[in-house]
Amino acid sequence: MRTTLDFEKPIAELESKLAELSHMSSSADIDIVSEIQRLQSKTTQLLQKTYKKLTPWQKVQVARHPERPHTSDYIARLITDFTPLAGDRNFAEDAAIVGGLGRFRGSPVMIIGHEKGKDTELRIKHNFGMPRPEGYRKAARLMQLADKFNLPILTFVDTAGAHPGIDAEERGQSEAIARCLEVSSSLTVPILSTIIGEGGSGGAIALAFANTIFMLEHSVYSIISPEGCASILWRTRDKKEEAALAQKMTAQDLKTFGIIDDIIPEPLGGAQRDPQIVIEAVGNALERALQPLRALDGNVLRTQRRSKFLAMGRAGIA
Repeated sequence: MRTTLDFEKPIAELESKLAELSHMSSSADIDIVSEIQRLQSKTTQLLQKTYKKLTPWQKVQVARHPERPHTSDYIARLITDFTPLAGDRNFAEDAAIVGGLGRFRGSPVMIIGHEKGKDTELRIKHNFGMPRPEGYRKAARLMQLADKFNLPILTFVDTAGAHPGIDAEERGQSEAIARCLEVSSSLTVPILSTIIGEGGSGGAIALAFANTIFMLEHSVYSIISPEGCASILWRTRDKKEEAALAQKMTAQDLKTFGIIDDIIPEPLGGAQRDPQIVIEAVGNALERALQPLRALDGNVLRTQRRSKFLAMGRAGIA
């Protein structure tokens, strides 16, 4: 049964009625085809109306939807011959970040991404997609390995942020994230990043220092969560909707600011309603973007990536 967001309740009611009628039509000698068609049309119209005018806070809710495809889903559908690589060679393995070698549409690549997990057991295993320092050190290690063997890097971002625990701070969380950024800025291979859900704080940007950055239509990307922002500015999480609006964290806002390069459309009702379609769309976008990058010299790729990030925010400065 699909998880229903607060603003989707009227849609869910219609879908429930539609399911009941569909069951009746197959189990009883009643001609209710016209009523089913009417309800289907009404449901589609309501979906279109609702998703056409989502508020930033509603987009945050969609981005966090537990049934959106995760990094593991993208790997399963887009990557063949995937070989996972584990450990930071320093402290431990961190399941919040998954990575490894594989083939993307026939070409060898390195894949790195956050993984939130699909059920309670897996969410605990993957720490809800919030990496500790060893996760970022693993990511940096895999990036360097990709550079050594001249492999493009595909990253998938989906995290509320880096793990905020004392143990992470004791092991150098901020240094580990900074190390990821340092490594990303020095590589001579193409890096393509896709924000597939929630891109939160330094935990996200550690994997998003890329030549090309995509966002799914209903994903979000920000320096802090709306709840965290509201707690700091208004001393209450109740102002999260105002915070989300002020933060300009949607894909549409960030495309306007030049923070990201392009937006990948989602199926009507969000990626969670048809994961296969959105995964295929991401694959097509990555393939189109990767082809011209492969032809560039490594030093050009590195310079372009650095210049891209140094230029962020300067357009609005007088």
